[in-house]
Amino acid sequence: MAVTVVSGCRHNQFLSAFFDFSNQIPRKGMLSTSIRCSSPASNPVVRPELSIRVGTQLIPHPKKAAKGGEDAFFVSSYNGGVIAVADGVSGWAEKDVDPAQFSRELMRRASSLVDDEEVNYDPRILVRKAHAATSSTGSATVIISMLDNNGILKVANVGDCGLRVIRKGQIIFSTFPQEHYFDCPYQLSSEAVTQTYLDATVTSIDSMKGDIIVMGSDGLFDNVFDHEILSTISKHKDVVETAKVLADLAYKHSVDFYFDSPYSIEARTRGFDVPLWKKALGQKLTGMTNEI
Repeated sequence: MAVTVVSGCRHNQFLSAFFDFSNQIPRKGMLSTSIRCSSPASNPVVRPELSIRVGTQLIPHPKKAAKGGEDAFFVSSYNGGVIAVADGVSGWAEKDVDPAQFSRELMRRASSLVDDEEVNYDPRILVRKAHAATSSTGSATVIISMLDNNGILKVANVGDCGLRVIRKGQIIFSTFPQEHYFDCPYQLSSEAVTQTYLDATVTSIDSMKGDIIVMGSDGLFDNVFDHEILSTISKHKDVVETAKVLADLAYKHSVDFYFDSPYSIEARTRGFDVPLWKKALGQKLTGMTNEI
């Protein structure tokens, strides 16, 4: 699970990003899960009044912890800031393919392309170029957010990673999962028959000082309600701490047999034929990446 929160100044931490708009000096980003790299952009153009503070947290599925899980992400200080999360589709493991390889390479490629002239602050084009450059077998859901030097946050989403924009204690924008059917999200793949950048949902949001962005893989939003996210943010001001608390909460819910999660409620609403324990109470144990 990956969570990102954004509010005011720039600072990078592991797997949860918090964006804030202030005057701190930007730093280079990091790529995770078990992989880290800096954006190649040498002299990013950043408006002095707009920068981001980032906190990250990754909790892999317990059975996948040894290899670092199947989520990947990067944070770049290029321009106003770029943050992305990819979630490797676990079904590839049935074909003896490591689902993490595709998501990690996709994020490496995207990180290296943030300052590409053709991308020009367009997350959909960044998705296209990173996907085209990825040679690993597999597939992944992905979300990319880019803050340009005019304070416009641009978001491209393929699949069921998610993002919330919080302003003055209220959620003013939410992404929605793209799915073929329940629990089968849109995804970028090494196979030609799946989705492309053209299927991405693209949104532009005018950012304001103090805005908070919570961004993550489905492991966060399947297990934590929006009101719990708002409550957590109201109680914790440090972005690194906030990211960790949200990730820990998602994991706690995912292993709680009696917790009626957003995932289980959605399954019942759709009448989906899930195993009885999920349909009745329904938590979803999965890898979690949080950026705040």
